[in-house]
Amino acid sequence: MKHILIVISLIISASLVSCKKEGIRLNEVQVIGSHNSYKIAIEKPLWEYLYQHNPNMATSLQYGHISIKEQLDLGLRNLELDVFHDPKGGHFLNPKGLEILDSLNLKQQEFDPQGKLKVPGLKMFHIQDIDFRSHHLLFRDGLKEIKNWSDNNPDHTPVIVLMNTKDKAIDSLKTPLPFNKDAFDNLDLEIRSVFKENKLITPDLVRGKYESLEEAILNKAWPKLNDVKGRFLFVLDEKAEKIALYLKGHPNLHGRILFVNSPEGSPEAAFRIINNPIKDLDYIKELVAKGYMVRTRADAGTKEARKNDYTKFEKALESGAQVISTDYYIPTNLFESDFKIIFKNNRYERVKQLHHNNE
Repeated sequence: MKHILIVISLIISASLVSCKKEGIRLNEVQVIGSHNSYKIAIEKPLWEYLYQHNPNMATSLQYGHISIKEQLDLGLRNLELDVFHDPKGGHFLNPKGLEILDSLNLKQQEFDPQGKLKVPGLKMFHIQDIDFRSHHLLFRDGLKEIKNWSDNNPDHTPVIVLMNTKDKAIDSLKTPLPFNKDAFDNLDLEIRSVFKENKLITPDLVRGKYESLEEAILNKAWPKLNDVKGRFLFVLDEKAEKIALYLKGHPNLHGRILFVNSPEGSPEAAFRIINNPIKDLDYIKELVAKGYMVRTRADAGTKEARKNDYTKFEKALESGAQVISTDYYIPTNLFESDFKIIFKNNRYERVKQLHHNNE
């Protein structure tokens, strides 16, 4: 009889845990992801040249990533993609970095053998002319790899994709085209060309019956995890001027794909980018408690990895931010360091509601 009672107790306990999990919402999951997820490290001869001319800049750029598919296979559930506007194609041909290597008679790796930079559409790399190596020079190609992975892993936890829209002019480097409203419209079009609506978590989906997106998330309207498995949530990681362009003609993000980094009190506010969990620890905690989703960082500019300094990661965990970005989900092979960002359960996602410690 005693054994039967134990079995019944275990069944009831398992059922309760299952019920809890079924009720988990998207904002109650914490994930680790990669920063500039497409980036291939600058080849060594060019990096050494950059280091001679600007050691601080070169040091901050000394990182790279395995393929996006490999990152997702590993368990990362956050990516960051940078895009440049290039509607006619060809704007970013012949990076200056390759010309530098040629002038110094230094060996260079093959670059863009398929002529992807000639194709009209958004391009994906970090910095024009100097940090141009990418797993996918065409944004659409990167999206297709992500979609193919998802099709093969349909029950995955939603992947949160941060988007930077690059158009900053840098002295002596090729000037990018402005990321104007047409470019933002094209950003949505390119995403929709790869992902159907049932693969996306959109502002319209989360807003539901509420008048504003912010009202929805303040009333715990983030979708339940089981209802959005296999989907993607895109976020525009930009400031007010570009957010205004993205919102133009789409008040409250009606019909748009991306969430935006608008401050509290804005009708479209739902997802915040707060990158310093040390300085802004209490602020992030406050946002999370209210219902916002937050992205923060465990490291930046290679600094923490060079010192094996986990302070920022520990504060990120403490903050409760749902998305923690790193360049070091696996240790680097570009300099000596054992620095690695991962939860103690050796995974890159956890349910905050059920795991209060770094498990």
